[in-house]
Amino acid sequence: MLSVLFYAFVVFTVIQILYYLAFSSFLFDNQKKKRKRMEIPISVVICAKNEASNLQKFLPLIINQKYPDFEIVLINDASSDSTSEVMQSFKKKHNHITVIDVKNIEAFWGNKKYALTLGIKAAKNKHLLFTDADCKPVSKNWISEMSQNFSDEKTIVLGYGKYKKEKLIVNLFVRFETLLTAVQYFSYAKLGSPYMGVGRNLAYHKNEFFNVKGFINHMHIKSGDDDLFIQDAAIKENTAICTRADSFTVSEAPQSFTQWFRQKRRHISTANHYKVKHKVLLGLFFVSKVFFYVLATSLFFFYSWKTIFPLVITYYVIQFLVVAFSAKKLKEDLIIYFLPFLEIGLLLFQLSIFITNLWSKPNHWK
Repeated sequence: MLSVLFYAFVVFTVIQILYYLAFSSFLFDNQKKKRKRMEIPISVVICAKNEASNLQKFLPLIINQKYPDFEIVLINDASSDSTSEVMQSFKKKHNHITVIDVKNIEAFWGNKKYALTLGIKAAKNKHLLFTDADCKPVSKNWISEMSQNFSDEKTIVLGYGKYKKEKLIVNLFVRFETLLTAVQYFSYAKLGSPYMGVGRNLAYHKNEFFNVKGFINHMHIKSGDDDLFIQDAAIKENTAICTRADSFTVSEAPQSFTQWFRQKRRHISTANHYKVKHKVLLGLFFVSKVFFYVLATSLFFFYSWKTIFPLVITYYVIQFLVVAFSAKKLKEDLIIYFLPFLEIGLLLFQLSIFITNLWSKPNHWK
């Protein structure tokens, strides 16, 4: 029996190592080389629900972008605070701002996708760049950096949405999970199988939206305006990634594990609607990691530690190198020093979300 468990442990360890070697693929995407400057007209689309305060803080950073031709489409998704008034005040001062007021209707009550659809249709330009009201670009070159990845072939651009660094334990976990997710979706796209992006920093051509009939395939699902859209529209030939530091956006991170738990419940619930191949690959990564830890812990007590230890060390060395270089590329410092602690904690956190979502489903995007 112990021999069977040992060989199973070897298999799961090898699977994990192969995943991390595959994840290293995006590290070799050299975007530092000079590119031909593109100044295509861009529509920046921001959907906001009860975000008056964040709009006051962050919208000026988008208005002041160094880009010659862009408009800002602000979508007020049936807010109950002063979001509409804040948007209108900015519109009066800046003629390149368009405001769309969305009222709740019974068929699409609390549905962000409905609001986004109205904003996308109202956008004047064909190339769309999306972010959230609680996000800010890290530089004045955000629009420029993201737009330079568009070409005749590349009509979808996956960007990176960071979270602000704070001195909280939950912040370490949030930033680690965000980094690991980005490493995966960047690597899958680089290897020709894009499966998700994040609405905090995502760009695509209007034609891609209408080619898949917008969000029609998953309009009944409250979340997924980013990843489920990518599931429908993205293929190897039309998808680019943008990992240049000036292209990042940054958001305020959840301040407690409870707040983060609610947020991730919405996000993870969409994974059930991914393509089968992506569900299998993502599921295998998670399951093999769980078994790696369970079997490694068990075998250390009942098997020769001299046989187990080298395999565990090999796993950690490869993981450390991939995560460390990824963290450096995506400007996420300090995470690497807490890697084993963060990984085990994140596994337990994700298991708790999975179990909770089996019993109930989150219903609204806010």
